[in-house]
Parts: sequence; C-alpha cells; structure tokens
Amino acid sequence: MKAPAARIGIVVASDRAHAGKYRDASGPAIEAYLDDVLTSEWQGDYRLVPDEIEAIAETLIDLVDKAHCDLVLMSGGTGPAPRDVTPEALARVVGRLLPGFGEEMRRASLREVPTAILSRQEAGLRGRCLIVSLPGKPSAIATCLDAVFSAIPYCLDLIGAARLETRPERLQAFRPSQNP
Repeated sequence: MKAPAARIGIVVASDRAHAGKYRDASGPAIEAYLDDVLTSEWQGDYRLVPDEIEAIAETLIDLVDKAHCDLVLMSGGTGPAPRDVTPEALARVVGRLLPGFGEEMRRASLREVPTAILSRQEAGLRGRCLIVSLPGKPSAIATCLDAVFSAIPYCLDLIGAARLETRPERLQAFRPSQNP
C-alpha cells in the first residue's frame, strides 16, 4: 500500500510581496528545493503573509491544526529589523523549540556571508509537525536547508508525521537504524 503524500506548508512572511510590490521568490525556491531533494510524494500548501506576529502565528496554527501539515517551511522575517517577527510568532505556536536547527543554519550561512550572525532562524514542534524558519533571501534557502534537511525525515519519524525519503545522490537522510 502506497504511503500518503506528506503535507508540507510553505509560508513566506513579507510585507512587500504580500502587498504585491514584488513577486515572491522564496516560496518557489522552497518548492524547487523539495522537488530536487525528495523522492516521496508531497503536497504543498503555500501561504504569503505580511510581517505581523498574529498573521504568521494564525497561519502556522491553521497549517498544522486544520490542514494537518507534517512539515512547515517558512521564509522571511528572521532578521533584526523591527518588522522581522517570525521567531516571535513561531515561539507563540510551538510546544518545544529545537535550537540545533537555527545553530546549524547560521553556521552554514556564515561560510557565505558575515551578516548571517544577524539571522534568527529557529525550528520547533507543534503536535506532529516540525516547523522550520528560513531566511528570506532565496539563495540562502538552499544553503540553510542543505545544512539541516538530512535530520528532518528522522525528526518527522520520531513525532509520528509522514515519512519522507530523499534522493540519496543529492542528500542522504540520516536515520540511526539505517546509517552506520
């Protein structure tokens, strides 16, 4: 019997893209990354929201509690500017933070740009869903996901979410029982 497709929420927090001042490139960058790395079937649920704590938090709650996403990848609003409130919104909706994700994403980004230390990416769990916040710059999305994605399938296994399989020649998912 075929496993059901994983439900993956893609959230982009951007005042300007939400207002139609420019076309969002972060959401498509996340989708392209998933298409490149995953062999599992997945269904995306894309949301574009303004940089507002309530809008971001409500969107995350909707994606997890109503749309039953297994994984939510969000982009934008992780910097130090006053309107960058994604970490605060994430803290409102998750039960547990997973600080290793943010630490590793910043470490990988610092190899490319010294201002990566200003980024406040985080990850956390809400029920049976992993939520990961990424930078808003589309080119930084692959850098950050490459740094942490090998742990995401096993994390989803541990919390009882959908099983994700990766394209091993592109990115090897780490599962302790399968890796020496």
